Order: sequence, then C-alpha cells, then structure tokens
Amino acid sequence: MISLRAIATMQDAIGIPACFSSALKSSDDHTTVTRLGQSVHMSLYRTKIADQCRLITITWCKNMILHGLSVSVEGPEGKAQYCCKVELKPWYFWRKQGSKRFIVHGNKPVDVFWDLKGAKFNGETEPTSEYYVAVVCDQEVVLLIGDLKKEAYRRTGCRPALIDPILVSKKEHIFGKRKFSTRAKFHEKGRCHEISIECKSNNIGGDGDKIQPEMEIRLDGHVVIHVKRLQWKFRGNESIHLNKMRVEVYWDVHDWLFSPGLKHALFIFKPVLSSSNISMSSSHSISSSSSPLSLSLSSSSTPLSTQTGRSGSLEGCSVSEASAFCLFLYAWKVE
Repeated sequence: MISLRAIATMQDAIGIPACFSSALKSSDDHTTVTRLGQSVHMSLYRTKIADQCRLITITWCKNMILHGLSVSVEGPEGKAQYCCKVELKPWYFWRKQGSKRFIVHGNKPVDVFWDLKGAKFNGETEPTSEYYVAVVCDQEVVLLIGDLKKEAYRRTGCRPALIDPILVSKKEHIFGKRKFSTRAKFHEKGRCHEISIECKSNNIGGDGDKIQPEMEIRLDGHVVIHVKRLQWKFRGNESIHLNKMRVEVYWDVHDWLFSPGLKHALFIFKPVLSSSNISMSSSHSISSSSSPLSLSLSSSSTPLSTQTGRSGSLEGCSVSEASAFCLFLYAWKVE
C-alpha cells in the first residue's frame, strides 16, 4: 500500500538534471520551476545498459528564455551521473541535430543521437512529431522516442534492443489560472489521451460568502471526476475505467485553497490492470460506435498498488508495464 504523500516523496527524488542549464542551481525543484516559470516534462524509462538495469530520464524544459532537452543515464548507486543537454534556441540551429558519447561503468560507451531540425512542437514543451532521440549501447538502440524511427536506425546503424524499455513514470509541471491541460499516455505503447483539470467556484446562494469551490477532471473531453465542496475534499482519490484498465486518480489541492501566493496542486494517475478490472470495464464501457472513450466511474478508496505476475497485454503493453507506470502532474495556479 502506497500513500499519496509517499508517492510524491519518491517522485521528488527525481529532480531536474543539473546539467540542463547553468541557471538551475537550486536544490529545490519547485523553487526553480516557480522562479523561472518554466514548463517541465520528465519521462523516466527503465532499460538495460552496460549489462545492468538502469534508468534513463528524458527532460523537456521551456520558459521565456530557454527551450531544451536533457538526457541523463543513471550512474552507480542510482545517481544520474551521465548527462547530455540540447538547447533549442533559435540561434542554435547547429545544436538541433547531433550526438554525444559518454562512458558508463568505466568502459562502456553510450551514444545519444538526436534530430530536432523539423520537430513540431505546436506550442507544447515536448515535440509531437518529426523528431527522434535515440540512446545506443553495445550496438543496440536501447531507447528511441519520436516518430522518425527509420531515420534513427539508419543514422545510428544499430539494431533495436532485444529488451523493450519500460516507461516508469512521467512528471509534468504545468501553469494556469483555472484550467490545466496536458496530453499523456498511460503506458509507452498506448495512445495519447487529453487530460484537463478545472477548478471553479459555485455560488450556492447568491451570497459571496457561500461560494464553494469545485473541481472537474476530464479525460478526452468526458467528465470522469467531479468533486463538490472541494474545501472539505481537498485530498482524495477515485477510480476511473479506461477500456480494460483501471486508473487510480489521486489529488492534493490543499495549497490551492489555503496557501497564499503561487502554489501547486499534485495529481497522480496510476494505471492498474487485473482480471476483475477487465470484466468490470467490459460490462460498463461505452461502445466504440458511440464514443471513442470507454470509461466508467466508481467511488473508490482502493490504495495505490502494483499488480504483477499476470500474463496478458493491453494495446501492446504487458500488464506489469501498465501497472508500473505513474503520471505526476504538478499544477501551478497563477492568480
């Protein structure tokens, strides 16, 4: 059983890579994000490098003066020791395609290749198409993100790794006044879903003293969670069902309501899959002909847990992969 606070504490240990920018010198990630007003998207993958299971962190960062990419590989004792950064400022055209090599575990070379010349960002922090970032070790592409996969294999001259990388978690810092939106996958081989969170006030009696805050969470345009009397339910969780997968949604919006100044709320989306979830979602799901989304709501206080040891697949992803993933959203409310 894992509590909301415990999960947040574990995730906070994965900080913004220090090599990303010389401006990021604070040991407090939240202070750094607030000071620079930057949007940060971090994806954490587990894969095999130099005969060991290691973590690779892909970080995209954007603010008024900086837009860049950082790739870091876990070193000995879990430290993100090896790092490569790419700055995407308009006057750095030569940096939008290149490679970098570093040595892991004393004698194993690891190469990072990237091509962002034609990357389409569409106003987002993370590109949506026309790019690739590849990590190569022992003549294998151990991690490849982006849609230009053929170009990546051609340029690296290496074969795909025998073991697919696992997307462990994704962490995003987003800013807004009342509404916060992002696009995310609940596992690496699934499709992107539109997630929006809106905090609104409901005047229950025409008197300004009787305004009660409410919160809605939408998935692909459908309201999946509606929290009334948010001042009393500022922490909680509910379950939603997406196709054959249950997703536990946790929230903590205490600082939005009771702390002055620029504060963030934390939302955690944790996919969980089991045989009971499959039968439940099939009995309550919306048909694909009437809606692109199959989901149902249940008021649940089921603790966050990891389901392992089952066989099966979901949109090309094994059960253990889907169950291991967590999406962390830090929503900064700007007055």
